[in-house]
Amino acid sequence: MIPRYSRPEMVLVWEPKTRFEIWLDIERYACEAQEKLGVIPSGVAQALVDRGKFEIDKINTLERELKHDVIAFLTNLSEYVGSEARFIHQGLTSSDVLDTAFAVQLTRAADILMAGLDSVCTVLDRRAHEYKDTECVGRSHGIHAEPTTFGLKLAYAYAEFDRARSRLRLARQEIAVCTISGAVGTYSTVNPAVESHVAKKLGLSPETISTQVMPRDRHAMFFATLGVIAGSVERLATEIRHLQRTEVGEAEEFFEPGQKGSSAMPHKRNPILTENLTGLARIVRATVQPALENIALWHERDISHSSVERVIGPDATITLDFALSRISEVINTLLVYPDTMRKNLDQLGGLIHSQRVLLALTQAGLSREDAYRIVQRNAMAVWRSGGTFLECLIKDQDITSQISASELKEIFEARNNVRYTDEIFARVFQK
Repeated sequence: MIPRYSRPEMVLVWEPKTRFEIWLDIERYACEAQEKLGVIPSGVAQALVDRGKFEIDKINTLERELKHDVIAFLTNLSEYVGSEARFIHQGLTSSDVLDTAFAVQLTRAADILMAGLDSVCTVLDRRAHEYKDTECVGRSHGIHAEPTTFGLKLAYAYAEFDRARSRLRLARQEIAVCTISGAVGTYSTVNPAVESHVAKKLGLSPETISTQVMPRDRHAMFFATLGVIAGSVERLATEIRHLQRTEVGEAEEFFEPGQKGSSAMPHKRNPILTENLTGLARIVRATVQPALENIALWHERDISHSSVERVIGPDATITLDFALSRISEVINTLLVYPDTMRKNLDQLGGLIHSQRVLLALTQAGLSREDAYRIVQRNAMAVWRSGGTFLECLIKDQDITSQISASELKEIFEARNNVRYTDEIFARVFQK
């Protein structure tokens, strides 16, 4: 991923140095277990501790000649370790190293992403409660529907990202596995105890069964989870973008002093951050399909998945990490305009209360069909000619013969529509 959309902590997970350090750890822990089993002489693991070094440039040079990255690494490593090097990688296959290392990287990435989700949820919690009772119009198909509150809008997002945390915990668990099972995964050249030891040292669980490569349904689930989280980021970003539109103007991204909105039009205050988040979400979701296609590998092993994962592993996690940080900051600094929300609530002259009038008429004895016809007739008159919906209804004898003017006025109290806000919040923000 490009530096523009990268944060240092996540980038570090995918640095070549980090990858080779993990490989070295895997080989050392495997040697520890092999020594305990008496397969290799004692002192090999300690030699890796004392003299286990590598040179990234040298590994790259060797790989160009050998056409094999793990062998290039082991060759370079042996130059430093010396005679004990012949016991390194005893009974292992390159897939053991590569797949286990990838699992370590993905779990580290998952932990960073979980922290990002925690940050998003924290800020959504705070701002949802800040605007819990701030009334605004709800929209259906982009059209004014009924009153809601801005706090409820943010509570919807909180609940979604809270579910994301649960999904990511499960996805991390799925991917946090170790495979040290040798060629075709039968443990013919390496005792399962070696796998258990390496797994424990790395904070992983032994793979239930591998074919030489770790089953890729695990990875598919992981990347699918990231794709869903990216979708949640885009959903919230899109909501803000719509609210910032000139004709709506209910909320907007914070506009820094000295910030420029347009190269041509000095008056512009553009939603560039949420538009950016929409684009970043597309990148993360684009990694899901290749991950799904990686599930179907040939027999006990092929490497058609390898090139895919070298791209999507860093791209998906680095991009999503940046996106979570950005959406958290957007919500934290979001400018909210309650007065505009109130103005928009009143824009249609009370038409947003039509359903409550409909329900009152049916409770008074009219059929739903008749009640709908009468209410819609009055609503369309206001829609075409303006005025207030309440005044229109009070003049309609078909209405007032069923509902008194005072009852109608009570129906038009906006708080009626959001009277269960506290109950909803209690469900969402269970502490």
